Amino acid sequence: MNRFVVVSAAVFLLISLAYLPLLNQLYWSTLTSLIPPVRVVADLVVTNGTIFTSDKSLPFADSMAIRNGRILKVGSFTTLKDFVGDGTMEVNLEGKVVVPGLIDSHVHLISGGLQMAQVGLRGVSQKEEFCKMVKDAVQNAKEGLWILGGGWNNDFWGGELPSASWIDEISPHNPVWLIRMDGHMALANSLTLKIAGVTSFTEDPVGGTIMRLPSGEPTGLLIDAAMELVTSFVKEVSVDERREALVRASKYALTRGVTTVVDVGRYYPGTTDELSWKDFEDVYLWADSTNKMMIRTCLFFPITTWSRLSDLKLQKGHVLSEWLYLGGVKAFIDGSLGSNSALFYEEYIDTPNNHGLEVMDPEILSNLTMAADKSGLQVAIHAIGDKANDMILDMYESVAAANGERDRRFRIEHAQHLAPGSSARFGRHHIVASVQPDHLLDDADTAPKKLGFDRADKESYLFQSLLNGNALVAFGSDWPVADINPLHSIRTAVKRIPPKWDHAWIPSECISFTDALTAYTISAARAAFLDDHLGSLSPGKLADFVILSTNSWDEFSKDGSASVLATYVGGKQVHP
Repeated sequence: MNRFVVVSAAVFLLISLAYLPLLNQLYWSTLTSLIPPVRVVADLVVTNGTIFTSDKSLPFADSMAIRNGRILKVGSFTTLKDFVGDGTMEVNLEGKVVVPGLIDSHVHLISGGLQMAQVGLRGVSQKEEFCKMVKDAVQNAKEGLWILGGGWNNDFWGGELPSASWIDEISPHNPVWLIRMDGHMALANSLTLKIAGVTSFTEDPVGGTIMRLPSGEPTGLLIDAAMELVTSFVKEVSVDERREALVRASKYALTRGVTTVVDVGRYYPGTTDELSWKDFEDVYLWADSTNKMMIRTCLFFPITTWSRLSDLKLQKGHVLSEWLYLGGVKAFIDGSLGSNSALFYEEYIDTPNNHGLEVMDPEILSNLTMAADKSGLQVAIHAIGDKANDMILDMYESVAAANGERDRRFRIEHAQHLAPGSSARFGRHHIVASVQPDHLLDDADTAPKKLGFDRADKESYLFQSLLNGNALVAFGSDWPVADINPLHSIRTAVKRIPPKWDHAWIPSECISFTDALTAYTISAARAAFLDDHLGSLSPGKLADFVILSTNSWDEFSKDGSASVLATYVGGKQVHP
């Protein structure tokens, strides 16, 4: 009898253990059914619009729900109405078009903000107007103060290069330093040259040129690395001025629908590589810690400081906050077309025997790129001329072969003039083409004069060829070199009609409207490793979007004629 009881108890215990998970599941499912589900309520729901998501899984929608600065869901209102509850703000778009927050892939943000408060020479089309603006600035400044400014383009007044003689008489007691719109040439008055010790005996530095009269006397123009002869004497702007510049620039970007930028910093040939780090420490970290950031910013630093950035990324990671991201490193191989310092295989027509400049020793650049890439950093290199682009393409291929396969997303900034066959190499080797459409408006008249019509038409701004080769193409402005205005740049990429022209420049390179808009959204995000957070209106991503003035997607996609009505960052309206 006792043995039977023991065996029965043992059997019961084994059966109980076997059924315990089922009983546990039954218990919790019963308990859960008694507890009402937690309802997710959106902070904001936008409805009744045409929402371009830049997400291939759902290209268009009419409504979007947002909570805690991120997107809950995108779709039709019937699929989103359950998210509407107490405290939900509803915005009726009344048919307006919405696009993701636009990403400018190449800006000098603080430089642009500073230039907004300096002598602005963008668009000046006459020598007299140029001189008058300098004169006005001198008259409003105390004796001895530096007169700083930029944005001038000599092609706008017929091509004649300015010289110190233009402004010496009106600025005898104020040093003047005016940077060309491309950042690769600057004009100094004679007082500035005297302060810097630049004379007829001063030799051209490696990677730079001092423009001279036939007598050997400097004209006042310094190109690329030669600018460093002066920049070390220019009084560095204060921390407060740079912080004000960031705020000023950010507000301006928001008016254009730009919610994220890739800031390649104040580092140009002829400047110190410390400027980007000073801005990071004095301006960006300050803005981030005091809630002063208004647009999301991905920072690139001079390649010469790669180990410093590598250490910082190992310590902090890629994402410092929802506002601030550590990108990669930036370098230059050549100058610019307008300054005749972009590097080409053939000589410039207007300056015989000149093929452009190597502004950095190629072997040093290759070694730095190898080291930066090996540490896991993204590398972006400025290349404009056809030879310069081939040099960087070759170098990238060599570095990738040596360091092994990984998702590195090498970038070439500008990729402006490409030799036959070079455009296909970008897609083949997964190299990002970070290009600026509005630059072609300035170069359409200039390039044939410098390169000849045949070269200019075969190799300039090959956007469609790059896309045909499956390259990742990201759009930007290079602000303040060109205006920060993505909607205008999109029209430029689609139409390619320069001012005073009635037809497209190289029509075969016109791209579709969707490709152009994609280059300012999800492609721009991928080009900077931001696509997990930004670039499309997809569930889980940051809720940055722009409401446009148009009610018709068909009309918008046909001619791109629309303006920014409102800009939202993190689900909050920040403009107007």
